[in-house]
Amino acid sequence: MVSEKKEPGLWEGFKAFLMRGNVVDLAVAVVIGAAFTNIVNSVVKGVINPLVGAFGTKDLDHYSSCLKSPCETNDAGEVVTGIPIMWGTVLSAVLSFVITAAVVYFLMVLPMAKYLARAAAKKAEKEGTQEVIEISELEVLKEIRDALVAQRGSGSGSGSVPREE
Repeated sequence: MVSEKKEPGLWEGFKAFLMRGNVVDLAVAVVIGAAFTNIVNSVVKGVINPLVGAFGTKDLDHYSSCLKSPCETNDAGEVVTGIPIMWGTVLSAVLSFVITAAVVYFLMVLPMAKYLARAAAKKAEKEGTQEVIEISELEVLKEIRDALVAQRGSGSGSGSVPREE
């Protein structure tokens, strides 16, 4: 009688997928990333945009050019005629991306790379020390062998050196 190996069911496969560590890590990263994005967007809208606007007359999000003239807006800020290109909004998004990338690099990637390099150096140093110890033990064993061979040779009177005739 041959026993058949039962294939895992859909539910068991799904549970195994969820229990892998990288799925949980990814979920945590997405949640933290969303919260971090809100912080960066607030900094850009609350600090960067007004600073850029200080050189002009408006907030960065309101900078635009008119593709099809004339661009006119009503009191609510909606475009009535013309086709505006809102390049200030794009610039704001680019600034958000650059700030986010810089913070992630300098606060997360760079320190982690330094930590991993230090850990690798310690591991290499430890392996180097282990190698030196092994070489030292090998040298001691060779010396013991040589001493035993020399002792055996002098005790028998004939030695291990062949005689010339």
